[in-house]
Amino acid sequence: MEKNVTGLDELLAGFAAGTLAEPAQALVGAHLELSVDNRDYVASLEALAGLGIEEAQPVALSDRDDALAAIFASDEPISVGTSSPATGNVNESRDPRLPESLRRIVGGSLDGVAWKTLLPGVKECKFGEIDGCVASLLWVRAGRAMPSHTHEGTELTLVLQGGFKDSDGHFERGDIAFADHEVDHKPIADEGEDCICFAVTEGSLRLTGPVGRFFAPFMR
Repeated sequence: MEKNVTGLDELLAGFAAGTLAEPAQALVGAHLELSVDNRDYVASLEALAGLGIEEAQPVALSDRDDALAAIFASDEPISVGTSSPATGNVNESRDPRLPESLRRIVGGSLDGVAWKTLLPGVKECKFGEIDGCVASLLWVRAGRAMPSHTHEGTELTLVLQGGFKDSDGHFERGDIAFADHEVDHKPIADEGEDCICFAVTEGSLRLTGPVGRFFAPFMR
């Protein structure tokens, strides 16, 4: 079955325009680091956006001099986001599995992540709500199947290590998978290597299979 190409194009367009929520922006940036497939497409979108800016009429900035003076007079560093690394150790050695775009949220290494066991062979690390979305890491043991589930909102999943398959196809390192309330799936990690993914969700996950419904009260 083909992957959700239309959804990916819309996501890439949002990235180029800078309109995605912060963790989704980071996820797409990581995808572009890991995969060459969509770099030219995003570069074209960014070039078109730049052309639109060049053709736009300039608008005067009120109190421009005062605003610049306040910026340069400040002793505080300029912040570029609200999230912080999970480990808090900026000197931690860089993990080659972790794209640069995700380090502000995840930290320097996947080995320092505080995993929480959800089910046998399934672990998660949540980084809390960022810009209206929940960012998390998922670790699934090689060959292990996740419980059948659907989503009250939307979920973006980027594969960082290994791979998995579900009703929408097979996803490997660098691929993005989409899921929403219309998708009821049961992802299965590839054999031979544990699967690690970075996920951004809006809305809650709802378990649908008999095993999932049994464990649902324990998954918070």
